[in-house]
Order: sequence, then C-alpha cells, then structure tokens
Amino acid sequence: MSLRTHARGAPRLEKGRGAALNPEGRFESRRREAVDDGWIVPSDESGEPAPRLRTHVTRETAKSILSRNASPDIPFTLSINPYRGCEHGCIYCYARPSHAYLDLSPGIDFETRLFAKVNAAELLRAELARPSHCCESIALGSNTDPYQPVEREFRITRAILEVLDECSHPVGIVTKNALVLRDLDILARMAKRNLVQVFISVTTLDADVSRRMEPRAVAPARRLEALRELRDAGVPCGVMVAPVVPFLTDHEVEAILDAAAAAGATRAGYVLLRLPWEVEGLFRDWLENHYPLKAAHVMSRVQAMHGGRSYDATFGKRMRGEGLFADLLAQRFAKACDRLGINRGRGALDTTRFRPPGPAGQMALF
Repeated sequence: MSLRTHARGAPRLEKGRGAALNPEGRFESRRREAVDDGWIVPSDESGEPAPRLRTHVTRETAKSILSRNASPDIPFTLSINPYRGCEHGCIYCYARPSHAYLDLSPGIDFETRLFAKVNAAELLRAELARPSHCCESIALGSNTDPYQPVEREFRITRAILEVLDECSHPVGIVTKNALVLRDLDILARMAKRNLVQVFISVTTLDADVSRRMEPRAVAPARRLEALRELRDAGVPCGVMVAPVVPFLTDHEVEAILDAAAAAGATRAGYVLLRLPWEVEGLFRDWLENHYPLKAAHVMSRVQAMHGGRSYDATFGKRMRGEGLFADLLAQRFAKACDRLGINRGRGALDTTRFRPPGPAGQMALF
C-alpha cells in the first residue's frame, strides 16, 4: 500500500488520531509514496517536535440531506449525516472509504479534513414540506457521528433537531459523545411525544483500549453517565455494542450490557467488526502498532467469522458474521439481553403526529 505523506512526509503515530497511514482513495489516478531522501530530519533527532495535525473543516452547501437505503439488514430507510468525515478518529470506522468519493484518503484525511453541511436544516425543512414525504423515523448519524467535536461550533445537529421537533417528526440518534446532553431540552420535549430514541455506542469499558481505538471520543465512563442523564430526563435510550472486535473487546459484551442496563438502557444492538475496502489495511496497521502480540489472533478470528475473508459484504452476514464463533456471540448477546430485560417490546416511535412545516418564518394560521 502506497502512502500519502502528511506532516513531515512520513507516517507516524499521532496523539489524538486513530490512523497512522494516509493511503490514496481508490478513485485517485495518481499514487504517492513517502521517500526518505535525506533532507527530512526526524523530530527525535532534530530536537524539534513534529507539527500537530490540525482539523480542517470545509463549509459545504449540500444539494440534498435525506439519504435513502433499501438494505435488508438496516432497520431504517431514511438517514441524515450532518458531517462528512469524523474527528473521533475511530480506527474501525466502516465509513472511512466514503472519503474516496472526495478524492481524499480514508486514513488521516477522514479524521482531519471534514465537511460541514451548513444548510442541512434548510434542506430538511424543504424535504419534509414535500407532499410526497412519507413519515418514518429518521436515523441521525448513521455514517458519521452527529455529535463529533466540531458540532460544538457548527451546531448543525441541533438545527436539524429543531426542525424535527417543530414538525413532530420521529428520529433515532446514535452517538458516542456526551455532547448529546447539550440538546437535552429538545430531546426531553420530543420524548414526551414518543418521537426520539438515543443510542450511545460503547465499544469497550477499558479506557486505555478506547483511548487507542477511538482517540477523540469521550471515555466509556462518560458515555454511561450520559445514558443515566438521558434516562433521568425521560429520554428512551439504548446501547450499541459496536463494533465487537474478536480477541480485543468480545469478552466485554456482557459487562457492557450490564453497565448500560444499570445506567438506563432499555434497548441494545451489536455489530461485528467490519473491514471494508481500505479499512482493513488501516486496521491491520493499527493492530501492529498498538497490539502486536494480538494482531494475528484478532485477524484470524475476524476471518473465521467472515467465511475465511477479512470482510463479507453479503446482506445478513456483514453485520453479524457466520460460523461457530459468530453464532456463539449472537447467543451470548441474546441471553444477556434476556437476563437484563433489554429489548422487550417494540420500542417504535410515533409517526402519527407529523405535520409538514410551513415556509420558514411563517406562523401557522390555526
């Protein structure tokens, strides 16, 4: 795999970043390689610290905001992603390859070169006003986290929630950031009308593993605290144990569910580690850097759960895997949920309250 240079031209581990590599996107016509020609002096020899990788955000005027999918193993049809790229830097993120469509890398670029859809709320209002719009729950944050750190400044997610609240439109949120509590006023108001569910993603309870694997996400303990605060505010909440990484986090499934249930989660789901396209190379490199003694075991088990390959994109298998180990994981998860009383009942949101928005700034007649 050739490397795109970043910072001083050589791949390196960077504090607060998940990937150490910056490979070209698969649609780029040119390939770049980092070559040491003797002119670059390593920072540890020069005595000068290497420059930090900073996050650059481009304001994007999007053409559409509602994404539609027909995947049989995804429980929603409509979704909104306020941002492209994600500053959390989760090394396992299956959305990394999407940056290739921007001629950017799924590696460092994905977590440092972000795009903010600043007209998202305006587009959503127009979509919901269409006579053809059929109300069903919208998934907020299906690709990248709607509450990643840059949301503090741009507040795009909050603007989207304000439109959905105004129209009484149901929404499901998935995040791994306690920043969701900033919008508790809106969420609590919508919860009283059965219009919202919030899922907090908890990959591990080990703060050290989380720091390495999800460098800019909040610590696991803070996520559990966010669940408690959501519960106390009357907001229905759940936990996503995702992804489950064999030999690294799979032994924590029951412990995560126990902790989440104690914090107020009434629903739960899980997803097996997915390594599509360029994510496999990035994840392998991350394993060798952080857990070299476990790397071979992790990848061997991943392949055993995907029919001998690192990833199987077949519907019905890509999220859960197949084979003995995948079946055992499914049984463990189901038994733990049953023991804790999780996932009882449908938990469906109310779609009957929806009212299309009027023109922006216009008051209702009645």
